[in-house]
Amino acid sequence: MKKITKPRLNLSQIINMSVGFLGIQFGFALQNGNASRILQTYGADVEHLSWFWLAAPLTGMIVQPIIGHFSDNIWTSFGRRKPFFLTGAILAALAMAFMPNASFLAGVLPTVVLGAGFLMFMDASFNIAMEPFRALVADNLPEEQNTTGFSVQTTLIGIGAVVGGFLPQLLNKVFGVSNESIGGKVQDNVLYSFYIGAFMILAAIIWTVVTTKEYSPSERKAFGFGDESQEGGSLSDIFKDFSNMPATMKQLGFVQFFSWIALFSMWVYATPAIAHQVYGLPLSDHSSKTYNDAGDWVSSLFGIYNGVSALYALVLPSIAAKFGKKTTHAFSLVCGGLGLISIFFIKDPNLLIVSMIGIGIAWASILAMPYAILANSIPIHKMGVYMGIFNFFITFPQIVNGIFGGIIVKELYGSNAIYAIVMAGVFMILGAISALFVKE
Repeated sequence: MKKITKPRLNLSQIINMSVGFLGIQFGFALQNGNASRILQTYGADVEHLSWFWLAAPLTGMIVQPIIGHFSDNIWTSFGRRKPFFLTGAILAALAMAFMPNASFLAGVLPTVVLGAGFLMFMDASFNIAMEPFRALVADNLPEEQNTTGFSVQTTLIGIGAVVGGFLPQLLNKVFGVSNESIGGKVQDNVLYSFYIGAFMILAAIIWTVVTTKEYSPSERKAFGFGDESQEGGSLSDIFKDFSNMPATMKQLGFVQFFSWIALFSMWVYATPAIAHQVYGLPLSDHSSKTYNDAGDWVSSLFGIYNGVSALYALVLPSIAAKFGKKTTHAFSLVCGGLGLISIFFIKDPNLLIVSMIGIGIAWASILAMPYAILANSIPIHKMGVYMGIFNFFITFPQIVNGIFGGIIVKELYGSNAIYAIVMAGVFMILGAISALFVKE
């Protein structure tokens, strides 16, 4: 059969392909901005937060390579990647409904343990839905559109995260929904935000499933990818693929390690750090009205950095074309590192918006540039499994931080989470230095 080139997709087709990621990130933003507050409402101490968050990257490390492997090798009349999108969306929606209601099952297990369990289930579900989206971009786009595809995906991720991040404060300030915790129950504005998030995930994923075509095995064979319908493969092949990963992926692993150890610290510790450092609350306070105001503002700040990310993603392709992908990524990570470190010096909560600009620039690049660099260096018929294996370099640093971060915060930082945020900034800058040594 004569080899043909994958057709270029227009902008609306690329957008439709990534709308599902908008829904996933809507829920992901609610998780990142509010999970620590929910766990503290359930009784978790600040130095234990990283341990409860540890379940999320552990499940991601296990789930994503397996999901990638199966999405490479299972072909159905419904599609190749679509069954995983839809399954993950349904499970994530259920987890979002149950996590803020864990107190209703307090007679079975301690509420904080139940909350951590639902956090793990939620993150695993996001992983089931998320990674096949990365592979779908590489599946459907010709090589010269990869950077554009991942940048559009990042823009939609930012839009979903902006709305998700601002939603708790919007419900409280505009619609008068209470943000106070009464009797150990999650704040109403957070509860209703999670319900809305569950609906958004399902609606967005269904949009992508209905509007996006996946190429059949025969079409992909015509593109020169071999007869993939007969490949199959066992789970043990994941270990072979891991040992045979391209050099570029290994080099990017160092960049990802530093970047994601920083992001994990920000997500886990931002609320207590800002509540105590910026709002001046005592370290023992994690339930007052002011603390919950700080929590709402942190969720909104996360929305702001995602908004910056969405805008910056629009210009990433042109910047990368002029200066190179790795240089662009290094610059972006430096902006994020400086943004994180600046939080230590800020006393006016409104000035934190400046910090979020730097973090948003880094986040846009983290979501797009490593994948754009990687996509051209891995076998196309192994795209799903290698995107899943690449997730190891995202989950491993979070696991390291989860195990040791709480101990460091308690013993070295005196339970003051702001120093974890400063160290996150340092790690982000180390990631920028590592990016300069990647060979594309």
